[in-house]
Amino acid sequence: MKYQLTLDNKPFPHTLGKIVCVGRNYADHARELDNPVPAEPLLFMKPATAAVAMEQPFAIPTDRGSCHFETEMALLIGEPLHRASEMEAAKAITGVGLAFDLTLRDVQSTLKQKGHPWEIAKAFDGSCPLSAFVTARGIDWQNVQLHMSRNGDLQQDGNSSHMITPVLPLLSYISQHFSLLPGDVVLTGTPAGVGPLQSGDQIDAVLVGILQVSTAVK
Repeated sequence: MKYQLTLDNKPFPHTLGKIVCVGRNYADHARELDNPVPAEPLLFMKPATAAVAMEQPFAIPTDRGSCHFETEMALLIGEPLHRASEMEAAKAITGVGLAFDLTLRDVQSTLKQKGHPWEIAKAFDGSCPLSAFVTARGIDWQNVQLHMSRNGDLQQDGNSSHMITPVLPLLSYISQHFSLLPGDVVLTGTPAGVGPLQSGDQIDAVLVGILQVSTAVK
């Protein structure tokens, strides 16, 4: 089923556009995968067809090796951003939500070894379980706590203060390279603790004081 954007339980007036992601935006996550910490944001995209509703049980590929979870804070863009300042970026954030950047880790490793892009490992159908959004009002973007538990065990526990490129500079940077439009979503990076998913896993993802989602892997 096509993912429908909602804000505060109401339909959003724009359809989902592109999903812009940033790799290795937490140094501890880069280190856990033995990757270098980038000097500037490492950007890639997922198409709208990658999105599925996080609140519903979601499927993972079972024939392409390990599929890892990467829990992230997601931002819903409500105003066009083109070569924007950080102040303009702040005004353009309409909603905040949760996302899983699902990654076919074995496939990604093979692509890296060949020097190829990551899209096959990152942008496949269903690779972005995405929550409903809530209004982004009064949020301190440099102090958002993110938790993810699987089968009752805490897997990821990070804070946006540990981002290499914080939220507003990140949006400004993205907009220097390509425009962000209403209905686009930006994933802001994942803290350490990523790992493989299995069918039947029960998952709880939390933006502390903002949003909580309980879901499962089919």
